[in-house]
Amino acid sequence: MIRIATISVLTLAISTGTALAQDISAGETSFRKCQPCHDVGENARNKLGPPLNGLDGRKAGTAADYNYNEGIKNSGITWSNETFKEYVKDPRAKFPDTKMFFVGIKDDKEIGDLWAYLKQFSADGAKK
Repeated sequence: MIRIATISVLTLAISTGTALAQDISAGETSFRKCQPCHDVGENARNKLGPPLNGLDGRKAGTAADYNYNEGIKNSGITWSNETFKEYVKDPRAKFPDTKMFFVGIKDDKEIGDLWAYLKQFSADGAKK
């Protein structure tokens, strides 16, 4: 009985680690939808939108040297899994005056994968 329990626990631990890696990989693939306008990583720069480095815990409208609209600057939003999910589903519903012309991502799993990918980048673009 102990042997079966041990095998079950080890199988769960291995599969959980694999799922986490797959989520980040799927998120990287999903990020291709964002790349025309956003950068991420050590050489990220402003494009049509700001770089998405250090997004987890960052206040909306605060990326250096990017000209945000007033609605985002004054939103009081701090980016987290929840706020990102709400925003990326329909950016124009959250901020009608946004410069972001993106139809959004509706699939919760894809949004979670994208968030997992983005939150691994620190403010300087290095992976945590």
